[in-house]
Amino acid sequence: MMRIIPAIDIIDGKCVRLSKGDYGTKKIYNENPLEVAKEFEAHGIQYLHLVDLDGAKRGHIVNYKVLEQIASKTTLKIDFGGGLKSDDNLHIAFESGASQITGGSIAVKNSDVFTKWIETYGADKIILGADADNKKVAISGWQEDSGHDLIPFIKGYQEKGILYIICTDISKDGMLQGPSFELYEEILSTTKGAKLIASGGISKFDELPRLKELGCEGTIIGKAIYEQRISLKQLENFILENS
Repeated sequence: MMRIIPAIDIIDGKCVRLSKGDYGTKKIYNENPLEVAKEFEAHGIQYLHLVDLDGAKRGHIVNYKVLEQIASKTTLKIDFGGGLKSDDNLHIAFESGASQITGGSIAVKNSDVFTKWIETYGADKIILGADADNKKVAISGWQEDSGHDLIPFIKGYQEKGILYIICTDISKDGMLQGPSFELYEEILSTTKGAKLIASGGISKFDELPRLKELGCEGTIIGKAIYEQRISLKQLENFILENS
């Protein structure tokens, strides 16, 4: 079973999408993220990837009220990311209803803190955000090249107990040109036991069975839903057929 995980990205409390992480490409899809989340839930979707883009830019959690609202008014299991840089930020995210959190920049810039989170909260609660630009890990809202090679970076955290990894190929994100099948195949063949969540570039329904076949544990879908390239009914049927 591959989990279907729609994405809601938040700027100023609104549901938006970017292309390649560029804030200048912002497109607002809905003023009310809760409305969007409830629609996902109504189609049998159980999971949500919620990203605080304001938080990612400012380096601390900003849109926790949106998280709180969705968590309290739906049954969606939410993984939350964007600007989580401190124990206080993490505490706010979990207190606001996150089931899991995703750490990207913190995993590069403060490995000791991120490793402590894995040890304290457990590998089921902490996701490694390993976003790649030409197989190099990119951080700080994708504005910065960390200098780390992607696969050794993932393997290093596997040794520290990480299970879940979200990998976005930045060149594909928001472009609706298909995901990085080759990259995901390479990650899965070289990092045994990784629960890999594919993200970025999903453009049509036919790509989902391919990602499942590769062995992806989940896939995050954003713009393809908002641009109606993939219908919520198709996702509902996929979930039913694979449950």
